[in-house]
Amino acid sequence: MSEGECPAEASTSPPAAKTPAARPANRRWLVDLALLGMLWGASFLFMRIGAAEFGALPTAAVRVAIATLFLLPLLLMGGQWSSFRQYWKPALGIGIINSGLPFAFFAFALLTINSGLAAVLNATVPMFGALVAWAWFGDRPDRSRILGLVIGFAGVAMLAGRSAGFHSGADEASALWAIGACLAACICYAFAASLTRKHLSGVPALATATGSQIGATLALALPALWLWPAQMPSLKAWLALIAVGTACTGLAYILFFRLIESAGPARALTVTFLVPVFALFYGAVFLGEQITQWMLLCAAVIVCGVALSTGLVKLGRRQRAAA
Repeated sequence: MSEGECPAEASTSPPAAKTPAARPANRRWLVDLALLGMLWGASFLFMRIGAAEFGALPTAAVRVAIATLFLLPLLLMGGQWSSFRQYWKPALGIGIINSGLPFAFFAFALLTINSGLAAVLNATVPMFGALVAWAWFGDRPDRSRILGLVIGFAGVAMLAGRSAGFHSGADEASALWAIGACLAACICYAFAASLTRKHLSGVPALATATGSQIGATLALALPALWLWPAQMPSLKAWLALIAVGTACTGLAYILFFRLIESAGPARALTVTFLVPVFALFYGAVFLGEQITQWMLLCAAVIVCGVALSTGLVKLGRRQRAAA
């Protein structure tokens, strides 16, 4: 979630992951899960700080460029350059949908809405992933998952219907555009996940992750230079983007794929529930963002919808098991 934010691989099972045992041999995956939630939750904080001075497109471009510089040496030292070279075209193309566009959409949204609200909306990625999998692969959801989709999108509508989480002075039109940008980013993640499943199945995770950042960097370079701020951003803004590029993007990718291998895709997907918690906490502590009861209620509705729509929770499971 991704975001960040949640990457494409976060919304469906990544193709490169090996099938783990039914139960992990140790509980180190819980530490990885917590760290990943902390990192992806912080990405919204850092992007809001950076976007205020860089603007949306330059923020996204600097983020993916830094992530590329972080991941590329790891790719070379890991001996996976040949895998990337073999699949570089789909890797770079998917990277635009997987990283470039979503990061730009979220950076744009964070100019108007709070980081916690953006993270709550980011939690809808698995729901959009379920819809795309239904339309693309014929993975028809059962009644429980359909109910989850309805509940989740109802939570989004509840959030959009009130001004909680919007910056002071933001008009209704700007707020709706910001929410629309967040949902567009989530749709990008969902489509990128299905494209990854179709075109990059079996490719090592580090090669896919590095390729996606390279593709996003190439796609955003010229637009970012065109829209580069006239006044040089402050050291604070630069440090925020360095942090989001290295820790919240590069390091988070490594943690996420390790989590999939050690605990399995289903457990890795539960990071979706942690990201908004950390993002709301960071926003309140470091940015003075207000957390309202309405935001918490909507977040709870969305989380329930995600849990049902992704199959992590199924209605009537105990009754069927007993039968």
